[in-house]
Amino acid sequence: MRANKMCAILGNVYECPELLPLTEKRPLATLPFDCKYRLIDFNLSNAINANIKSVYMVFNQGMTKSVFDHIGGGREWHLDSVDSRYFIHFYQDFLKKKAEGRPYFESIIDYLNKSKSEYTVFMGNRMLCNIDLEAVLKIHLQSDSVMTVVYKKMPKEQIYRQDEILEVDEHGIINGHHNFLEDKTDDEILNLSMKIFICRTDWLINALHEGQSLGGPVALVDFLTLAMNQVKTNAYEYTGFLSNIFDIKSYYDANMAMLDPKKFTSLLYSKQKIYTKLKNEVATYYSPTSEVKNSQFATGCLVDGKAHGSLFSRSVVIEKGAEVVDSIIMASCSIHENAYIKHAILDKNVVVEPGIKIIGSAEQPVVIKKNTHVLSDVYGGE
Repeated sequence: MRANKMCAILGNVYECPELLPLTEKRPLATLPFDCKYRLIDFNLSNAINANIKSVYMVFNQGMTKSVFDHIGGGREWHLDSVDSRYFIHFYQDFLKKKAEGRPYFESIIDYLNKSKSEYTVFMGNRMLCNIDLEAVLKIHLQSDSVMTVVYKKMPKEQIYRQDEILEVDEHGIINGHHNFLEDKTDDEILNLSMKIFICRTDWLINALHEGQSLGGPVALVDFLTLAMNQVKTNAYEYTGFLSNIFDIKSYYDANMAMLDPKKFTSLLYSKQKIYTKLKNEVATYYSPTSEVKNSQFATGCLVDGKAHGSLFSRSVVIEKGAEVVDSIIMASCSIHENAYIKHAILDKNVVVEPGIKIIGSAEQPVVIKKNTHVLSDVYGGE
């Protein structure tokens, strides 16, 4: 595919309150995943694997420190070369311009014009997948539709209240859509919109000009969802691994799924590579007293205790006699002697004192906030 065939817009605006306190000081997009990744790595990698050279990202104001810390100059995603780059804009700037009666999509339109790309792909921030965008574009080109939207058949319990359900006819054309809360069917499996849209760039530019003159939605995902009512839209069914992350349980389950070799391979070791920020650190050390079963560790950890069915980010310390079961432990946590942790998520820099118990359930994992010093037992769940 020739360079600049597609450009990408990543919408990182919607934040789920159900993910607090994990998203208290970071956007959903930079939540850690599977020991060494961040959620945003997947959409960035999806774009780069499709030979996309230009990426435009929208974030909420005041929530980008961890984004810049992680992405830096964009080297790991090949976005730091002469012909490849990324741009970040604040959603609140769009809202302010709309309130003042000014053209609020002008920065996106300017980006699209300068990208000189024939097609544009938009991706939301909650659907964790490894998708071949070139394959989606190929299907789009074979149709006579104005837009193509990606969907996956998902069980109801894995759908968020604000998600959009697509009504797809036998020809793969969308003939309607509705909010999940408005779903009146008895179907257990629904066509979940993955909030991935592909369209011609010139059509999108014209649509944005018209939309802002009519006072259309500021959030691009809402704008494109409404556009499905007005233009012929093709549906592309995604059949790979997907995690829809919208609350603590869905985030916990998505990480735990990586302990299943089939799901791990499907997401991270398909024909498309997932790129992330590189850190040169020493390997994890497992002492003679350690006991590790069905767990994953990033680099730089010191393991003297037990780890069963858990995931550990960089530089975690598990002292002798400590036991971690079915849990997610983020970077630089210290778990002291004889502590016991089960069905928990420990955010970065948590210190657990000797003998402390932190116990939740698979349905309601206990979350320990970043930088917490745990001095007494914590029980949660059902």
